[in-house]
Amino acid sequence: MPKDGGIGASPKRREDVRFLTGNGKYTDDINMVGQTFAAFARSDVANGRIKSIDTSAAEAMPGVLAVFTGEDFVEVGGNPAGWLINSRDGEPMKEPKRPVLAHGKVRHVGDAYAAVIAETAEQARDAVEALDADIEELPAVVDMAAALAGSELVHDEIETNQCFDWGWIEDNREATDAAIKAAPHVTTLELVNNRLVANPMEPRSSSAVYDASSDSYTLYTTSQNPHLTRLLISAFVLGIPENKLTVIAPDVGGGFGSKIYHYGEEALVLAAAKKIGRPVRWTSTRSEAFLTDCHGRDHVTKIELACEKDGTFIAFRTETMANVGAYLSNFSTATPTFLHGTLMAGNYTVPNVYVNVKAVFTNTVPVDAYRGAGRPEATYSIERVIDMAARELGMDPLEIRRKNFVKPDQYPFASAAGLEYDTGNYDALVDRLEEIIDRPGFAARRAASEAKGKLRGFGVNAYIEACGIAPSNLVGILGSRVGLYDAATVRVNATGNLSVMVGAHSHGQGHETVFPQVVAEMLGIDASSVDIVHGDTSKIPFGMGTYGSRSLAVGGSAVVRATEKIINKARKIAAHMLEASEADIELKDGQFSVAGTDKSVSFGEVALKAYIPHEFPLEDIEPGLEETAFYDPANFTYPSGAYACEVEVDPETGKVTVERFAAVDDFGNVINPMIVSGQVQGGLGQGIGQALLENSTYDENGQLLSASYMDYAMPRAADVPFFEVDHSCVTPCTHNPLGVKGCGEAGAIGSPPTVVNAVVDALQSGGHNVTHLDMPVSPGRVWAAMQG
Repeated sequence: MPKDGGIGASPKRREDVRFLTGNGKYTDDINMVGQTFAAFARSDVANGRIKSIDTSAAEAMPGVLAVFTGEDFVEVGGNPAGWLINSRDGEPMKEPKRPVLAHGKVRHVGDAYAAVIAETAEQARDAVEALDADIEELPAVVDMAAALAGSELVHDEIETNQCFDWGWIEDNREATDAAIKAAPHVTTLELVNNRLVANPMEPRSSSAVYDASSDSYTLYTTSQNPHLTRLLISAFVLGIPENKLTVIAPDVGGGFGSKIYHYGEEALVLAAAKKIGRPVRWTSTRSEAFLTDCHGRDHVTKIELACEKDGTFIAFRTETMANVGAYLSNFSTATPTFLHGTLMAGNYTVPNVYVNVKAVFTNTVPVDAYRGAGRPEATYSIERVIDMAARELGMDPLEIRRKNFVKPDQYPFASAAGLEYDTGNYDALVDRLEEIIDRPGFAARRAASEAKGKLRGFGVNAYIEACGIAPSNLVGILGSRVGLYDAATVRVNATGNLSVMVGAHSHGQGHETVFPQVVAEMLGIDASSVDIVHGDTSKIPFGMGTYGSRSLAVGGSAVVRATEKIINKARKIAAHMLEASEADIELKDGQFSVAGTDKSVSFGEVALKAYIPHEFPLEDIEPGLEETAFYDPANFTYPSGAYACEVEVDPETGKVTVERFAAVDDFGNVINPMIVSGQVQGGLGQGIGQALLENSTYDENGQLLSASYMDYAMPRAADVPFFEVDHSCVTPCTHNPLGVKGCGEAGAIGSPPTVVNAVVDALQSGGHNVTHLDMPVSPGRVWAAMQG
């Protein structure tokens, strides 16, 4: 058993003490002397030409200090996409400028075209109402197919609504086409991966301070990766030197991807703070969040599965239209391509895969990574078409998957979609799943449901995902504009306690608990003596933040490497103190000892000696005990899982109830089982929300019809069952020092197809010839399908 607080233990999350007692400190909690407030004027049309903006009445309003329009930012840069994608013919993607404030045109409802700075938030909002904007409404581009075929443009300067037409892997195209043409059986499915709003509990907020005496700026903001925000503002948008800009992300109340990106509001408050010489603060309303936070998903896909009559997979081929919205967000070009297309082989030995993705500009809110980011879209397509093929072939849904799984003796396995899976055991996951779900008892449970007038269905899913995007040299070739390493600094104080500065940012993941467990295990000390510092670019090393289930695999590995350097130096100091050879020094349970003797010194004594180097041979040992490490992974990590659920469908209303849900995942070595279980359960809740409830819908004029919680259905406690979560199947990652794999997005990846598969099974059990339903499988959709 692990010692309390070390690897494998489940100590309570230390950060929860301040959250549960109301002592968390979020951006909106930060009040500064002399602070002012920003409010934004946002477009109420989806596509419009800005003819004029009269600011005079607003400028004359009480308390107004400044008014900004797009004209004030014409000379500064735009917010860039983080990945450069080439089309199949080699043509670079179209990348129109994303301005701080709209200039010339507004391109979606909610697009900010002006901002007011005032003494109070109320005065700023009142002054926004006084702005006189003459905006000529133009026809909205909403439907992706119409956007590709029509003449109305989102961005006139690029002369098309297509951002790129991407093929992966282009060399596989002819072989895949030929394999499908010759296949004994082909299953074809057209489906929609519904658009979602991230809805973190805390809305976005930014506050900026300018110090004229040093010509320096500080930005407090709700960011998942403050160093990247600083880099984008410095290098691309405002041109503020990095050494003059500090970005601080304090406690952040959830992100789910929507707070990875740089938004124009951050640049605006910085520019405004300098202009008026006072701090400027802005906090989004929930209505603004619906209209401005990046949305997720929104794919329309046709997928074909070719197989033998016995169910052996021959090929997958997909054609997808991916909505990127009105502007390219920072990860929006990577999400439907390399985070999606490379997973289109799934857990399977299928020899042929070809993926085509057309990214489309529309007059809607920009679309970017949302929990899972491309992997849920891939998994949903694969796992739905497999279930359909199993029905067409008369095969058991688990049997057809088992037949095609990569087997343990095939690793490392080169998938037909271009990835190399290092380890896994998918059959073991299904074995464990079947132990948990009591499948033999399903017939009796179905009969009991039918006795109540309900239909009962059973659905399964097997997924694999790629986490911790890496390595930098590969992603650079694929188009990434940044490296994808992470960094950590371990500082041992003279009294033996530690401060660990990490590039990863914690906004619900439990870093302040888990990272100390790793350091404590390595040093043999109590985890309570280790503190984590994150979120402040003036204190932490340059890291790439938290997203894509990378924190432990990448950031945690950097912590390990820095701690190894600490141990090596501490061993050298201990050898000096014990008058022994460094090779003879052993570290165990916080004690450095000379092998084969009873001579030892504690870690705390070594730490103190590091800062009182009276007798050090300074040519061999520097004073101090602090080390930094950067870690760039050799590969992705590949968590995988097998999920099953049972649903009841009420034939009279179409209402779907998830009665049972089991999730079996392989996350490699698990550092804190409690936190891992919590991450899975949260992902399952979001995935079930997508499957049953959530849908972001626009009308033909580009008006968001689901722009509040009155119209956008979020999952509640009553909508989800008690989950059975298991992560006892372990195949450690082979290329990071902890042997860990990502866990934060798994539940959101595996649950949507599991639920939809179960709903289709329930309807077919009732004699309804329904082969597919698009998400969300709402009561209205289910009832309509049952009526034919």
